Amino acid sequence: MARIDSKCKLCRREGEKLLLKGERCLSSKCAFQRRSYVPGIHGPKRPGRQTDFGKQLREKQKAKRVYGVSETQFANYYEKAMKMKGDSGVNLVQLLELRLDNVLYRAGLAKSRAAARQIASHSHIAINDKNVNIPSYRVRPGEVIVIQSRKQNKTPWKTIGENLKNHETPSWMTLDPSALSVKITSLPAADDLKQIFDPKLIIEYYSR
Repeated sequence: MARIDSKCKLCRREGEKLLLKGERCLSSKCAFQRRSYVPGIHGPKRPGRQTDFGKQLREKQKAKRVYGVSETQFANYYEKAMKMKGDSGVNLVQLLELRLDNVLYRAGLAKSRAAARQIASHSHIAINDKNVNIPSYRVRPGEVIVIQSRKQNKTPWKTIGENLKNHETPSWMTLDPSALSVKITSLPAADDLKQIFDPKLIIEYYSR
């Protein structure tokens, strides 16, 4: 079984907010605001100097933690990105963005990617009228993701429609708050793929 670390410790280790707990990360309860140094007894005294390899490793770890994927999954995404045409760094981020759990999060149907994974795995989702309970499912242009009708009258879906009306979604998807559905209209464009990590350093890490 994969090891699961405290989400607040992960943010502190990477030196910035990864928004792993959704709205809590934007509140005064955020642990990173109170202790913005590396976890551990030597955290406040630990030097900040890094080697090139250290920088590459930290970018890889940051991306892996943002999207909540395991080491093996992330390495597989790298392999797929390298086989695709075009910029490998852009391909890598695009593959991560097209994960079902990330799409649910981007669409506002979940407050965090962790919550989105739970929603998907608990069979709340249908894609093109077919039940899908795999959070890592890769969505494709033209597919419509909807909260199953038998679930829409239950918590938390009863009240989420009003909150979604003011939610801003990426340009590659269209949200219908009343139907609790989102349609993938295209592949994510370059402007939609800007992240807090540098994908070029990640490619360098695996290519070393």
